Amino acid sequence: MQRHFDRDIEEIKDMLLRMGAMAEDTIAQSIRALLERDTLLAEEVIRHDDEIDQMEVAIDLKAIELIAKMQPTATDLRFVATIMKITPELERIADLAQDVCERVMELNREPQLKPVVQLPHLAEIAQKMVREALDSFVRGDADLARSVIRQDDIADALTEDSFRALLTYMLENPRNISPAIRLTFIGKYFERMADGATNICEMVVFLVEGKMIKHTAPGAR
Repeated sequence: MQRHFDRDIEEIKDMLLRMGAMAEDTIAQSIRALLERDTLLAEEVIRHDDEIDQMEVAIDLKAIELIAKMQPTATDLRFVATIMKITPELERIADLAQDVCERVMELNREPQLKPVVQLPHLAEIAQKMVREALDSFVRGDADLARSVIRQDDIADALTEDSFRALLTYMLENPRNISPAIRLTFIGKYFERMADGATNICEMVVFLVEGKMIKHTAPGAR
């Protein structure tokens, strides 16, 4: 019975890691579509969104089946609960990458606005945070998870800086308003990806230490 349970746990873990890799790739492709103004790539990202949705459903069903059949306790139950918390975060992150691509397609129908240097940096930070959040889960590394959580302040600051730059463009010329608003949305999408990575890392700390740090002050984490 225990060997069967262990096999099921490894299967769920492998499914989560595949889903995480798909989400990471989706972020990378959305960044590339944005920077290269690649409408075809943006359309491709949007077309593949269902695959991640289906993966989330499959993981949830597997986890529920495992709980019902094996009735895991203590650490094993915490592991399954963590998985079920992480998968919706990954699905939302992938949805946000799709949202980026939808705005990219709209932007590509308009004249290009001056580059906003904060946006590529923000996108890179968000991508890095998601990657390291998944690494912290694989390694069971609460220290790495906390390091990712601290990076969220950088993402927030870059979002604010990009908004200020875009607001300046809007004030300079009314024709900049439409593309600037879309770029503002894109900045918020990347910020929310960073928030998703933060949420994943909070669950990793819970998994490793049994300590729930969500909604706690930074110094208490």
